[in-house]
Amino acid sequence: MRKTFNEINITPLTDIFLVLLIIMMVVAPLLDQQGISLTVPENVEAEKIEKEPQILTVYVTQSNKYIINNEEVPGDALGTTLSKEIKNYPDGLLIKTDSDATHGAVVTLMDKARYAGVKAISMDKI
Repeated sequence: MRKTFNEINITPLTDIFLVLLIIMMVVAPLLDQQGISLTVPENVEAEKIEKEPQILTVYVTQSNKYIINNEEVPGDALGTTLSKEIKNYPDGLLIKTDSDATHGAVVTLMDKARYAGVKAISMDKI
């Protein structure tokens, strides 16, 4: 005669919950890392703008080359060129990127611009 099974074995269920708890404890601190902090500009009425903004425009081409004032700037000289040029443009930097430019090229430009002392950075697509 066969014995009937009347009790549920919860040991495998407990093992699964413990594994999930450990995974969550490992992943939770990684979620606190912060990426690039962006600020949203406030609305400004058209009458309040009195002068034409002085903004330096840097183009990032599809081949990840930088163009400042219609001249190509190599990546290793980008920081020094930005430091020299940004003195003439106190209102910030406008980055115009080609849709095929890599994210790394744009982030490199943003990092070097921040290091050069740029306070405001805007982005646009060519």
